[in-house]
Amino acid sequence: MIVKNSKKEKNTVTFDVELDAAEFEKYVNGAYLKARSRIMVPGFRKGKAPRMVIEGMYGKDVFYDDAFDNAANDAFAFGVAEGKLETVGRPTMTDSKVTEENGALLSFSTDVYPEVTLGQYKGLEAEKPSVEVTDEEVDGHIERLRKQNARLITVERPAQDGDTVNINYAGMLDGIPFDGGTAENQNLVLGSNTFVPGFESQLVGISAGEERDLDITFPENYGHDLGGKAVVFHVKCNEVKFEELPELDDEFAKDNDFDTLADLKADIRAKSVEEKEKAAKNAFDDALVDRAVENMTVDMPEGMIEERMDGIVREYAQYMANQGIRIDDYLKMIGTDMKTFRESMRATAEKQARTEVLLAAVAEAENVQISEEDLQAEYEKLGEAYGMKAEDVAKAIDVAGLTADLRRERAMSIISESGVAVEKKAEEPAKTEEASKAKKKPAAKKAAKTEETEGEEAPKAKKTTRKSTKTEEKTEE
Repeated sequence: MIVKNSKKEKNTVTFDVELDAAEFEKYVNGAYLKARSRIMVPGFRKGKAPRMVIEGMYGKDVFYDDAFDNAANDAFAFGVAEGKLETVGRPTMTDSKVTEENGALLSFSTDVYPEVTLGQYKGLEAEKPSVEVTDEEVDGHIERLRKQNARLITVERPAQDGDTVNINYAGMLDGIPFDGGTAENQNLVLGSNTFVPGFESQLVGISAGEERDLDITFPENYGHDLGGKAVVFHVKCNEVKFEELPELDDEFAKDNDFDTLADLKADIRAKSVEEKEKAAKNAFDDALVDRAVENMTVDMPEGMIEERMDGIVREYAQYMANQGIRIDDYLKMIGTDMKTFRESMRATAEKQARTEVLLAAVAEAENVQISEEDLQAEYEKLGEAYGMKAEDVAKAIDVAGLTADLRRERAMSIISESGVAVEKKAEEPAKTEEASKAKKKPAAKKAAKTEETEGEEAPKAKKTTRKSTKTEEKTEE
């Protein structure tokens, strides 16, 4: 193979790869061997017709298109290696043809990793939220613990908001049961908004043994072909239960592995502070990176953004699958399609791609190196997290990808550790309407005014705007 006509324009590289006759023949014959089992030729059993017979019937070029496709991956990889290209996104084979020497000429276009000019990334300023845990937050956590340890007690009274009712129900659309509309012995907390709007509110006041018909109209964006349709649910209440919370005392603390209630509250406060400090640091780091990205000069290749959009969609689809929902069903439920959903991820994808490019450039500028010891420590950390041996992790993982991730983490630390936390600026109080109007009123005449000045408009005070002169700071190597 020979690479020809390589050109680069911004972040796009085009090149041709020429295959000689012998190289192309291997791909043509491979295409024949793969296709012959599907070809019927009179006088031969299916899949047994010689290549020359098939080419005689359908033309010498009958296998060329498949041969071009089969050769594309090898030819593209050869061109990338020869040009030492760092490609991103999906490449395109823009043309393919047979040469006069019975070889092949394949033309490719691909986006490549962009050139980056870093601006200031050290010593940047960003607001860092102050960390405070209030008594109300601790009490809220305590209440959630009480609910987790609550008991459900059967009561002989009409159901109230917050009670749990055990029900049988059957949904009917135009008098006919519909899929997913029937269940028995279903526990439902009234006021939890678990069911469609209107369902739970119509059960407030129901008693055990009582039956009711609920008129429900499904929301317009509801899936399963029920959106906007009116149905009737016939409901029978089997039981009404009340949530009894445990007493808030030292016994409650002991049930949660603490000696006293004061110890439990102290632990909750300490953990809440730790969580808030972590969130504050993440917010601070994100703000620093955003500023470093703003200071960076880069022309982002479209292929890199598209690739990240695909990644986000895959991650979201996997998340929905873990909930037992197909992504197509979810999109239908929220009234959109894959094309629109994917495009809605563009801004997020571009931000992620820009951040990735920034951190890689900082790692390069700072000559960040990842040693074998660093990799081994990461193998052990991942092994502990997934219950695997470190050596098994090392065999299964993409070492190049892991190395790149670790370099970006180091780059993030460089930006963060040099960052300067500043207090959040207090917002200026809004000027009242009266003050605004007072400004517009002419000044009252003073008795001491002379005839010359009387009637003249008072000169307005000049506004001086402070210009911020920023000098471009270069990072020291």
